[in-house]
Amino acid sequence: MEETIRFSLNGKKQEVRIDPSQTLLWVLRNHFGLTGTKYGCGTGFCGACTVIINKEAVRSCMLPVSDVAGKKVVTIEGLARKGKLHPVQKAFLEHDALQCGFCTPGMIMTVAALLMKSPSPSVEEINAGLEDNLCRCGAHNRIVDAVQMAAGKMKGGK
Repeated sequence: MEETIRFSLNGKKQEVRIDPSQTLLWVLRNHFGLTGTKYGCGTGFCGACTVIINKEAVRSCMLPVSDVAGKKVVTIEGLARKGKLHPVQKAFLEHDALQCGFCTPGMIMTVAALLMKSPSPSVEEINAGLEDNLCRCGAHNRIVDAVQMAAGKMKGGK
């Protein structure tokens, strides 16, 4: 049976009439055309599907869309504002922390949520924060450098 689910998506009020058990990942991709959130493992293990819900990094492949009712959801498409990349996105570009790019949206969303909670994370905190995001390309050192750069820029540094 379908229900109407209302929530904020990338700063805009949205509603969708859908089976409430449909996962958020597929609602984002199929109903809203937001394909930056990737399907990786489908079991919440790899992190490619990570979005931010009420300032928390969450795996969208395992989350029923009904769970976001009344909440604020941000996808990779929603980080940039007024045509300007988010500091994390910009830092990933500047540090070539992208490689194949498949895991990148989930990494960026995880980092953005981490920096909301911990504006000056240590390398150990960054590594712990990214531990559950899988990347097979070997860009980890550049990713850590990008996170440190983004943290500095978000605090008003240069």
